[in-house]
Amino acid sequence: MITHSEDLTILIAVADAGGFSAAAEQLDIQVAKVSRAVARVEKQLNTTLFSRTTRRVELTEEGKLFIEKVRVGLEKLSEAEEWLKIRHEKPSGRLRIDSASPFILHQITPHIKAFSQRYPLIDIELSASDGIINLLEKRTDLAIRIGKLEDSTLHARVLGHSKLWLVASPDYLQLSGTPETPQQLLSHRLLGFIPPSGLNHWSVGSGMTITPDIAASNGEVLRQLCLEGNGIACLSNFMVQRDIENGNLTVILAEQMQSPHPREVVQAVYYRNTALSSRIKLFIDFIEQKITL
Repeated sequence: MITHSEDLTILIAVADAGGFSAAAEQLDIQVAKVSRAVARVEKQLNTTLFSRTTRRVELTEEGKLFIEKVRVGLEKLSEAEEWLKIRHEKPSGRLRIDSASPFILHQITPHIKAFSQRYPLIDIELSASDGIINLLEKRTDLAIRIGKLEDSTLHARVLGHSKLWLVASPDYLQLSGTPETPQQLLSHRLLGFIPPSGLNHWSVGSGMTITPDIAASNGEVLRQLCLEGNGIACLSNFMVQRDIENGNLTVILAEQMQSPHPREVVQAVYYRNTALSSRIKLFIDFIEQKITL
């Protein structure tokens, strides 16, 4: 009988990462420890769980079935432990949160101190990913995503809606003029995402796909470019609301923007086969009351 849940956790990490070294890096342990853990499990089961090649470690058919059952079992064990901690009002453990960098900067980091003061035994790990990530591969518990959710294996809770605005700095508009129709945008310097990107389809008028004069990989860079007078950008309210209120950015063609729009939806996304982890639920409940969309 396998008695060490740590060995099983390492086993899942190898399966998700596709290799011993990658799993060791994710778990911050030595590769030798990973190898020993996998060897122990295979010996106890008298079964080969992984086929090793020079390039990658892949699960055997037996390994795939075993991992599927182990993943569910470890989740149930984790939920039982969390339930006991909640009963003692001491939720603890690591919570890995991922979001696009603008949302991390403007809506999450300002509130981490208050969350940590309320739940001091929960260790927070923040990562900023501007593309869609595989939560299992990245060992991420919770992701905050803006826009329509495509992956049906994920669960999501809508946190709210953040309107999209076309914005430019007053200096840029003074020099280049203010467009009064969507068509006039084409004669301006437009700031967008590195192609190909669906985010370069602006929900103004009947909708238009722009070719950026300056392209960037994330919205915070576009915001900074916009503030410096480089052109017009389409950005979410959650990141430019203060800029608009203090006059550093000006909204244009507000009446022409399509709303509601799928890109306005802000969702908390998590991967769970069973019940929602208490740490995830605590953070979602907390941040939902704090964010300004």
